[in-house]
Amino acid sequence: MNDLNGRKALVTGGGVRVGKVLALRLAKLGADVAVLSRRVDGEAAETAREIEALGVQSVVVAGDLMEAETAERAVAESVEAFGHLDILVNNASIFEQGRLEDFDLQDWSRMQRINLRAPLLLSKAFAAALPTGHEGDIVNINDIHVMSPRADYFAYTHSKASLHVLTGNLAVALAPRIRVNEIALGAVLPPSAPPDGYEHVARTELPLDRYPTPDDAADALQFLLGCKAVTGQTISIDGGESL
Repeated sequence: MNDLNGRKALVTGGGVRVGKVLALRLAKLGADVAVLSRRVDGEAAETAREIEALGVQSVVVAGDLMEAETAERAVAESVEAFGHLDILVNNASIFEQGRLEDFDLQDWSRMQRINLRAPLLLSKAFAAALPTGHEGDIVNINDIHVMSPRADYFAYTHSKASLHVLTGNLAVALAPRIRVNEIALGAVLPPSAPPDGYEHVARTELPLDRYPTPDDAADALQFLLGCKAVTGQTISIDGGESL
């Protein structure tokens, strides 16, 4: 059953890993999906082809979220391709290890640009572009450790905690036309290039005795897009780890 027929989505970092699974779920539900990636070829292009094979439209929007102007342009190009946008999934993120004593302002600034500033600017552009009479959804992809900060990912956790606050800010500021929620991920996937010392949490330490999967995250996304009474909320996909 397709629940999102006629809806148009933009997924940042939607060409790979969890972002790809989220983009494909939106397509399976009937939405046209724009994939924001730093490159238009390679994995993002393959994801777009997989989306189109599901019978909907797709476009790859090239852009580096380190650059502030990328957000407005990405929304504009997606609107040009589809006519409008009414779903924004802020998935793109930088995950890097670093303690307070290793704090580097340049690294901190880079993490803030991708993990916090980009979702803010994308959300602002998305809201401005939403046609009169349309309702919209913004879903931010976050990390369960914003609720229990870690010393070994100091700058990363700070940027993601700020994203958690931003989710609430946007939910209030953009109501009632746009609902804003977040999905906080646990040990869904290890980093593609693990930093030294990274350890995937032991499955036996999770109350549900199973790792969450990208499909679990997609289930949460599907729920949030279908439940009209929810805004400003966080769903943790973590097998109970945050408990």
